[in-house]
Formats: sequence, C-alpha cells, structure tokens
Amino acid sequence: MTTPSIDGVSVKTQANVYFEGKCVSHSLTLPDGTQLSVGVILPATLTFNTGAPEIMECVAGSCEYKLDGSHEWVKSVAGEKFSIPGHSKFEIRVTEPYHYICHFG
Repeated sequence: MTTPSIDGVSVKTQANVYFEGKCVSHSLTLPDGTQLSVGVILPATLTFNTGAPEIMECVAGSCEYKLDGSHEWVKSVAGEKFSIPGHSKFEIRVTEPYHYICHFG
C-alpha cells in the first residue's frame, strides 16, 4: 500500500531539479526531524549517488532499478519499496512518470 498523504510536515518550496528536469522533488521534514523527498522521475535512465541509506517508495507508475554491483534490473510498481545502501549508487530506468517518496536514513 502506498502512503496516501504525509501530515504535519515542513516543505521546502524550492524544488530539487536533477538531470535537466527529468527528476523533480521537494524536501520534507517530519515533526520528529525525519527527512523525506517526494517527487517524479520522467522517462529516462538515470544514475543516482547516495549519502545515507535510502528507501524508494513507488506511489504511482513503475520503474526498474539496478543496485551498484548488480547486473540485474528489478521492477518496482505502485505500493512497493526498494532499499539502497548508503555511500553507493543505483540506476533507475523509467518508461512512464514514476511518482515516489524517498525515505532517508
């Protein structure tokens, strides 16, 4: 099940724009200090680097991802999550708009 809404958050109104607009997100801070970002990736194949561990939650659409060191693409659809280790990278391949919540830490 996807997260339908996130209540009681602080939202940074300046968008995070990556890869010439192929990925756009907004940073959120929960009352307990937890950091999230909510965004959309448009059709593309992109490589992201991570600082902290991340969990990508698919809200709508779908993607395929490949973790650093893997040769296998794995599909993720609405309602599913996948984890990325900190200080690594992952590739994401999107053929339709992929709406996501990125959970940090």
